Amino acid sequence: MPDQLNIILCLCDQLRAFEVGCYGNAVIRTPNMDRLAAEGVRFETAVTSYPICMAARSALLSGQYNRRATGGVSNINFKRHDGGFAMPQYPDPGRPHLKDPTLPELLRGAGYHTAAIGKWHIHSWPHDIGFDHYVIPRVSHCHTGQSFTEDGGIEFVPPGYSVDYEAERVERFLQTKKGGADPFFLYYNISPPHCPLADAPERYRTMYRPEEIPLRPNVDLTKPIDNQDHWFKVYRWDFRYYDHHVPAAENLPPGYALRHLIAEYYGLTTWVDDTLGRMLAALEANGLDENTIVVFASDHGDNLGSHGLVQKGSFNEESIRIPLIIRGGAGIPAGRVNRDTIASLIDLAPTLLSRAGIASPSHFHGQDLSPFLDGSSGAPAESRAFIETPRGAAVRTPRSLCSLGYDESKRHLLPGARQFFDLENDPYQLRNLADSDGQSQCQAELEAVLLEWDRRTPWMS
Repeated sequence: MPDQLNIILCLCDQLRAFEVGCYGNAVIRTPNMDRLAAEGVRFETAVTSYPICMAARSALLSGQYNRRATGGVSNINFKRHDGGFAMPQYPDPGRPHLKDPTLPELLRGAGYHTAAIGKWHIHSWPHDIGFDHYVIPRVSHCHTGQSFTEDGGIEFVPPGYSVDYEAERVERFLQTKKGGADPFFLYYNISPPHCPLADAPERYRTMYRPEEIPLRPNVDLTKPIDNQDHWFKVYRWDFRYYDHHVPAAENLPPGYALRHLIAEYYGLTTWVDDTLGRMLAALEANGLDENTIVVFASDHGDNLGSHGLVQKGSFNEESIRIPLIIRGGAGIPAGRVNRDTIASLIDLAPTLLSRAGIASPSHFHGQDLSPFLDGSSGAPAESRAFIETPRGAAVRTPRSLCSLGYDESKRHLLPGARQFFDLENDPYQLRNLADSDGQSQCQAELEAVLLEWDRRTPWMS
């Protein structure tokens, strides 16, 4: 099938849309993301389907909401006998999750060679869900001294930074595809700007001056974040602090504050951008750019102090909003910005199948974004996206966000909004209207939409 498009799905980790140049940030340096947007279509309002790593990635490849893909499992479900945190370092055999045919399986069935390089963090092994080849690290995040397995082989630790090693493997993979007749699907995952922020090249860590970092209006520097020192150490050293308790990770630099943390986050975002640039250059060098669709996105965002919160897992815009850029192939114009459609990670599997000329199976939950790429179709009549967390679910529309909580079984949503935000007039979510007297018609309608979604969206049995 030589006429089929190659597909690269490139995902970074924990990058919110507000820290990308083409999304309006005037300080961050992301020339390759900006170039990709100039050559393709950028969705102004894209959201994760679950603002936690493992759950978002499971939903992405399965084409299903996490409740169906994994039964609701997310990072925080794994605990040690003493109550501590204990994520498995590699997947479990026997396909415990993603039981229905996945995006890579369906592409492989249509003649695609499938490969995964970089962060994995899904509870099923790549070869069990449709990948012919893979190079993946263990789950615990580090950028030096990282262990990898290739195609399930014995672990090895490459020299230097893991991000650079993965980029080299991508370059080598694309070299093998030069002039090839068979299409390929590459699932490429870049771990930053996810922590550890301190385990990165100095030029990125020191690239931005803390005093020049813009803060969102919902960040209050006069109020320390709860357990602030602990969270700053988590950001800087990840598991080497909270699990291994390495002495060097127990200390923060003198005067370290939120602006310093965000400055390091900016630096690692530029590291992602440079790494994306390596992949784009390899596509061009091997004559693959004109016949390859490239999708760039993130699994979720990062609160970075907004509302006094850190990390992810909430329904805040900072936690759910992600960059989403699609370039390449017929029908995808250059430089278009879709400002009307609420796009979601859950939409990428059906969209990529559609671009490959493959019908989506009935078990996929998302929409095909193809009609909204070239501008020939407007936004859906009721553009919306659904978002899950361990505490409940939310619906995001162009103007509002409404969330409901689970009952004690954690499997059914309860009436009565926990959150309702008028994002048109309150984009920084400073006033939760669910706490107001009375209920607006919009809130009542969105509660009904959420309850209906809950009723018709099955869980993994």
